[in-house]
Amino acid sequence: MIRGPQQPERLPHGYTNLTTLECGRVIKRYAGPDAVLRREAEVKALTALVGRFPVPAVIEQDDSQLTLSFVPGVPGQEILEQWPDDVLLAVGRAGRALHGLDVSATYEMVGGTVLVHGDFGPQNMVFDATTLQPAAVVDWEFARPGDPVDDLAWAEWIIRTHHPRLVDSLSTMFEGYGSRPPWRQRHAAMLEKCRWALDFVHRWPGADAASVAMWQRRLEVTTDFRE
Repeated sequence: MIRGPQQPERLPHGYTNLTTLECGRVIKRYAGPDAVLRREAEVKALTALVGRFPVPAVIEQDDSQLTLSFVPGVPGQEILEQWPDDVLLAVGRAGRALHGLDVSATYEMVGGTVLVHGDFGPQNMVFDATTLQPAAVVDWEFARPGDPVDDLAWAEWIIRTHHPRLVDSLSTMFEGYGSRPPWRQRHAAMLEKCRWALDFVHRWPGADAASVAMWQRRLEVTTDFRE
């Protein structure tokens, strides 16, 4: 029996870009504002981190897409509700390891003291389904020099927004990280990121009114967060 070519499989949980699995490789096609800059940021981060931090390897790139190695496993958000402490402890430890790396050979540390992921949290971590150990951190298109609280606050925002019943488990994430920044700093970082996201969807060509309204509402809800 002659089999036809393998059909691309769209990977779950991608919201900004089209990410597919094709012939055992991940193909990421960038969409929306600053697509070229975001692809360049991702390549720069992955190149700096490969072999030092669990990330997929860059195989090839062109002006429209990036080809990466496929890291098997389960997305963190799929197991978070079942094993919140295991996942959030791993998130905290991954943040601590990332922020402890010296990346000065690749980055001029202007605008921050560490390399931040920029969309950090369980939603961008792949876990070994058997051991629940992190296999990779993915989606580095917003990586940049920044403040450690930027990543911690956004991981917390993900929990507060999408998994509110797990808010009490956030202490496990901070335990894994080794410190808990003051609420004032974390809340300010969440608000800043929400404002950025609202601007991002405004700048999307043919901006979707529903997406704009969603981020306006999320900004309002985040403003009312209390520790």
